[in-house]
Amino acid sequence: MERRNIKKDSDVLGIGLKPTIVFDTYWKFAFERQNIFFNRLQNKPTLTNDVILKEYKFTNAYRVLDRVSQYLISNVIYSCDNDPRNILFRILVYKVFNKIETWDYLESELCQISYQSFDFDKYDKILTKLLDNKVSIYSAAYIMASAKSKYGQGRKHQNHLLMIKEMIEDGLAEKLMRSKNMKEGYELLLRYPSIGTFLAYQLITDVNYSELTNYNEMEFVKAGPGAIEGIQKCFSDIGDKSYEDVIKYVTNTQEYHFERLGLNFRYLNERKLQLIDCQNIFCEVAKYSRVAHPEFSGLNGRRRIKQKYKPKSKEIQYCFPNKWNLDI
Repeated sequence: MERRNIKKDSDVLGIGLKPTIVFDTYWKFAFERQNIFFNRLQNKPTLTNDVILKEYKFTNAYRVLDRVSQYLISNVIYSCDNDPRNILFRILVYKVFNKIETWDYLESELCQISYQSFDFDKYDKILTKLLDNKVSIYSAAYIMASAKSKYGQGRKHQNHLLMIKEMIEDGLAEKLMRSKNMKEGYELLLRYPSIGTFLAYQLITDVNYSELTNYNEMEFVKAGPGAIEGIQKCFSDIGDKSYEDVIKYVTNTQEYHFERLGLNFRYLNERKLQLIDCQNIFCEVAKYSRVAHPEFSGLNGRRRIKQKYKPKSKEIQYCFPNKWNLDI
């Protein structure tokens, strides 16, 4: 009975979607990337036989399992006091740069990263020192606008520090705590300079790992540029559906498609892939298909995957937001 319901949902929600061969690759990629996670967790000598996954770097099927998200949860959110402004400040400082090394260096120089002790000049001096020594302080995962037109500073990080300060002083933490759903929280973030639609969605997901909000991750999704490219490779035509509709479709029919392809996908206990996860998988498949399906050129015509896979020596002690009650 359950399988028939899933099939019915896929028929109804899939009207107007014309899949390409890349669509099946979407599910096979998610399956194999999740297998790699469990194989690494169990210290298996062989992580995968997929030659593309062996050579290149791809994020996990579940966003929360990635190293940057794990560090956010264990070292940024749940390792400080319960003051809402302080929690939000720490999340913003970490995620604006989105680089563990930048956070570690700031913390080593400041002893503690907190809004209560925030001093623009101190933070600026530390980050400028890194830049002067040719050390990148931003992750390459996404590009942030400088916000210079609003704050007038010569260096991007200076403008971003002032932006974070404004967000806290504007009562954003309290506004987020009063927000009714993820879309409302997302729209609050969009009001600030340099926060575009893609970054606002990523940030509101990060905030929701904390106790500031308690949104359902299935409430709202926003397709980023990489996900849009992945969707365009997976479907030759999406009819009158939006990119967000497509993400909702694959999320709601994931069990059917894994079963259709004979893939025994290993979920995180009872937690299925959420909208944010399926959005990210589209982005990763856009990259994966540059090698697996080079005939699909995508939005920008890229043919190569830049980042090679490099094993990390430091193991992750996996943890999850307290409210999920999840353990692996």
